[in-house]
Amino acid sequence: MKDFPHALHHEPIAQIGPDLFCARGTIPINPLVTISRNMTIIRRGNALTLVNSVRLAPDELAKLEALGRVAHVLRLGGAHGRDDAFYVDRYGARFWAQPGGTRYTTPQIDAPLTDLGELPFDGAQLLIFAHARIPEAALLLRGGAGVLVTCDALQHYGDFSNNNLPARIAMPFLGFKRTTLIGPLWLKAATPHGGSLKTDFERLLDHDFDALFGAHGTFLPTGAKAAVRAAIATTFG
Repeated sequence: MKDFPHALHHEPIAQIGPDLFCARGTIPINPLVTISRNMTIIRRGNALTLVNSVRLAPDELAKLEALGRVAHVLRLGGAHGRDDAFYVDRYGARFWAQPGGTRYTTPQIDAPLTDLGELPFDGAQLLIFAHARIPEAALLLRGGAGVLVTCDALQHYGDFSNNNLPARIAMPFLGFKRTTLIGPLWLKAATPHGGSLKTDFERLLDHDFDALFGAHGTFLPTGAKAAVRAAIATTFG
């Protein structure tokens, strides 16, 4: 049996929309600080796509398998990917990502993600942050009022659940408030020298969406487009 990173603390799978589910978990940043980390599960027919994957404990894996067949794993952010190889190996899933990940270089990419390019399912659109130094994209799910699935670039914090006490103490000082925000640490690392990512974020506002779910933080079920607009104004003026 291959040696993959073990499952960390996470909540049970929850449904957040029609054929849309999530698993909210955790990731240690260092020996003292643990922050939230989220997986989005998209179902089309019997096929599941895992976005921003989080390895689940055996009982929740059984629940995942009851939802459908894990057919695709999709990595939105170049700094993520801890558990992608586990799912690809276990289920023979097809792996979708942009080349150039900064930390996790496996598994091998089966389907390179491109702006407005092919996706594992219909009714969605991929929007790549073209100017970012770290690969990053947002996934727009159409249908209903629309859901924007992000990685590090956009996060919403209704609360600081799944962040341990040291993280909760530090987050406000690092720019993480209980609101919708552009990830401040990601922005610092991803912004090109002498450049700006403002146009990449403003492009998102050309599309309709009402809900937001990032790879960190909590789910924002309504009012997301206005919240993202406010976050852009706060960050870029």
